[in-house]
Amino acid sequence: MRELKNFINGESVASKSGATSEVINPATGKAYATAPVSSAADVDTAFKAAETAFETWGNSTPAERQLALFRIADALEARAEEFADVESENTGKPRSTLVEYEIAPAVDQIRFFAGAARNLEGKAAGEYLADHTSWIRREPIGVVGQVAPWNYPLMMAIWKFAPAIAAGNTTVLKPSDTTPASTILLAQMAAEFLPKGVLNVVAGDRDTGRAMIENEIPQLVSITGSVRAGMEVAKSAAADLKRVHLELGGKAPVIVFADADLKKAAAQIAIAGFFNAGQDCTAATRILVHESVLDEFLALLKAETAANAIAGDPSRDDILFGPVNNANQLERVQGFIDRLPSHANLEQGGKRIGTDGYFLEATILSGFKQTDEHIQNEIFGPVVTVQKFKDDEEALRWANGVKYGLSSSVWTQNHSRAMRFSKSLNFGCVWINTHIPLVAEMPHGGFGHSGYGKDLSAYGFEDYTRIKHVMSYIGE
Repeated sequence: MRELKNFINGESVASKSGATSEVINPATGKAYATAPVSSAADVDTAFKAAETAFETWGNSTPAERQLALFRIADALEARAEEFADVESENTGKPRSTLVEYEIAPAVDQIRFFAGAARNLEGKAAGEYLADHTSWIRREPIGVVGQVAPWNYPLMMAIWKFAPAIAAGNTTVLKPSDTTPASTILLAQMAAEFLPKGVLNVVAGDRDTGRAMIENEIPQLVSITGSVRAGMEVAKSAAADLKRVHLELGGKAPVIVFADADLKKAAAQIAIAGFFNAGQDCTAATRILVHESVLDEFLALLKAETAANAIAGDPSRDDILFGPVNNANQLERVQGFIDRLPSHANLEQGGKRIGTDGYFLEATILSGFKQTDEHIQNEIFGPVVTVQKFKDDEEALRWANGVKYGLSSSVWTQNHSRAMRFSKSLNFGCVWINTHIPLVAEMPHGGFGHSGYGKDLSAYGFEDYTRIKHVMSYIGE
C-alpha cells in the first residue's frame, strides 16, 4: 500500500486531521494506496500558500511562465512511461494506449498554453474621448481553486492548471477521491520548475471540494464534474461572488442520415461511444438514425462493436477499454440496463464481466422514446442508445431535446444539410462525419446543463484573466 500525500507549498504533507481513504484500482477492485481526506484546515493552508506565491508569480513575465511550462511538458514527455503506469493503475485504462492517446496530447496541451502566455490580444490603445488615451490590460485573476474529475485525471489536471499558471495565477487543485495518484505525481514533478505554492494539490472527498469552494481566498473556482456538483458550486460561489468555470455533463447526439457512409460511421461511432468505457462527456452515446437505414446501420454497429469495442484487463493489448471507474458508477450504469422500458431492446452486451474489478460489456440499446431516462440522462458508461427518426425536422428536435449542450455530430454527404445542422444544433461542438477528436487550439465547453466557460484554446486561456481599462489624460 502506497501512502499518497497532499502537495502544498512545494512539499508532500499529510492531512492535518490524519484522515485517509483507500484508493481502489478499478481493474481489481482492491486498494493499492491511501490518500488524505483533506480538511478545511488543509485547504486553507494550501490557499494561503498559493496566495503568498501569487505575490511574485503574478508579477512574473510571460517568458518566465512560458519557460516553466515548456520544462514541465518536456519532463512529462520524458517520463511518459512512468505516468502511464501510474494512470493505468489509477483508472484501469488500457496501458498500451495511454502514452499515445492521453499523455502525448497532454504534453501538447501544456506546450500550447506555454505559447499562449506570450500571445494575449486586446484592443489597440486609442483616444475614444478627446485628450484621453485608453488601453486594455489583461491580468491574472489571482488565486484559483480547481476540481478535476475521475474520467481523465491527468489530462483534466493539465486542462486546469496549465492555462491558470500560464496567465499568471496560482492554484489549488483537487483531484477526484478515486483517482488522486497521477495528479499528485504531476505536482511533485512540476515543483522542479515552479516556485513554491504556485501549484498545490489537496486530495479528499466532497467535503474537501466544498471547503475549497467556500474558502474566501480564491477569486475563481473551476470544476469539471456532474451537473449536481456544478449547481452546488455555482450556489456556493455566489455567496461571495467568486467567478465560476463549469464543464459538466453531456448527452451527445450522433445523427446518422441515409446518405452517410454507414460502414465508416459505424466503425468510428463504435470507438467514440465506448472509448474510456464511455466515461467521456463528449462520447457518442445517443445515436439517431434515419428510419430507412436503421436496420442496416444497427447491424454494422453491432458488428463493429463486437470486433473492436472489447473490454478487459488493462495489461492486454487487444482491448479498447478497461473497467468503469468505481463500484458506485458500475451500479449506476447497470441500473440503466436493468430498468430498460418494455418498448426498448437490449441489442448487445449488458453484462458484467467477471467478479474482480468493475468491468461491463459494450452495450447497445434501442427502441427508445424521447422522454425515456436513457435518452434524457447521462449514463456515463459503456452504453449507447439508438433511436430512429423520419426527417430532418424530427432529427433536429430530438437532438436538441435534452438539457445538455456539450457536443454533437452529423453524418451526411449533403453539405447544405451539414451546414444547417451545425448552425441549429445547440451544442458547444459540432463534428461533421467524425466524432470526438480534440485539438488544443479549439475550445471545449458547452451550453445549458453542460455548464459555461471554455477549456483549451485561447478562449480557455482568457477565462483565467481579468480585463482592466486604463485611461490617461493627455491634454495640456
